[in-house]
Amino acid sequence: MASVDECRQALQDLAARLDRNAEAQGRIDLDRTLACRITDLGTAFHGRLEGGRLVDLADGDDPKAKIALSTGSDDLVALVNGRLDVMSAVASRRVSIKANPFDLMKLRKLL
Repeated sequence: MASVDECRQALQDLAARLDRNAEAQGRIDLDRTLACRITDLGTAFHGRLEGGRLVDLADGDDPKAKIALSTGSDDLVALVNGRLDVMSAVASRRVSIKANPFDLMKLRKLL
């Protein structure tokens, strides 16, 4: 099981990758609050997706987030490091993403 610090670092790595992608791909029209809930650690992080970037990342949940990702700590780290495909993780229920269908399509472009 990954630690809270490892999950925080994984999300910071994801934010850095999204920054690089946003610069290369241009602005993606997606401005939504995001919650990432780590089920096996009983913790959460929240932030905001803004123009294809992950900003304002902080500890704690946002129950009103427009996009909510729930997963185990090891799966989060594997997703960010590219060892786990997001589509197969969702299909196998290792990862749950709650968002409206239009946001899901935009998210696929980011990941």
